[in-house]
Amino acid sequence: MRFNPNKKAYIYVSMVVLLWTTVPSAFKISLRHLDFLHLVLYSSFVSLIVFLITLIIQQKLHLIITCSSRQYITSAFLGMLNPFIYYIILFKAYSLLPAQEAQPLNQTWAIILSVLSYLLLKQRLTVKSIAALFISFAGVVIISTHGNVLGMSFSNLPGALLALGSAFFWALFWLFNIKDKRDPVVKLTLNFLFGFLYIFILMLLLGRIELPSHPGFIGAVYVGIFEMGITFVFWLKALELSQNTARISNMIYLVPFLSLFVIRLVVGEHIRMSTIVGLCFIIGGIILQHYSPGQKASIPSG
Repeated sequence: MRFNPNKKAYIYVSMVVLLWTTVPSAFKISLRHLDFLHLVLYSSFVSLIVFLITLIIQQKLHLIITCSSRQYITSAFLGMLNPFIYYIILFKAYSLLPAQEAQPLNQTWAIILSVLSYLLLKQRLTVKSIAALFISFAGVVIISTHGNVLGMSFSNLPGALLALGSAFFWALFWLFNIKDKRDPVVKLTLNFLFGFLYIFILMLLLGRIELPSHPGFIGAVYVGIFEMGITFVFWLKALELSQNTARISNMIYLVPFLSLFVIRLVVGEHIRMSTIVGLCFIIGGIILQHYSPGQKASIPSG
């Protein structure tokens, strides 16, 4: 059976949605068997292998050795932001928070991106942007306080701040990444090459490199392939084939909601009503900020 390019785009984005839906649960289960630094170490290595294989299949492997010195420096900087700093903070947040809290707080990166664009790029901060910011922030407070908004009693303030910090670093990464016009898979490969080197050197300095247990190894492989690796390739392919990138990108908003069902079934967390309400606020703010017909989609976070 043959599919036209637009139908293929929906097949690819559907696979992305289904795979990223499982990611918060995969984080929590993996962190039962690995500490957050080892999970970054092994999953980023797996992702690097995935990207190298992708370049070989696409016959673009030679492009990673034809970059200019400035481009390698750019990759070294971006690799510091993601995967090195971003995933260290994100996995630490997941080790402290329930998955149902860490995942939606991380989703605020899209709103943080608009604020950073105003601060760093001097882009205009519109009334719509300010409203979106407050709506999403309300969602953050609802989730972090388990609905006790008036009491402002945070269930785990360090974890919440780390989850928001991961969103900040992802937004910062994406802000600089969009200026880099190289092939996306080439950029990701070099970013993860440098990022893996950073975490490897850090673990050597700490004297903490240990072989993972069997469940820990499986978790790191799963995270490396389906959070950091092949799903980004599928996403880029969907954007390439789609006739309407805005419609394709809107399907990503299903991920945090579907993730809650997986978290309940796989991790066993009781999903709080405050999580659902807060998530609606966060996604509502993001949609208000970024939605306009025909807009070009960006690469989201898993």
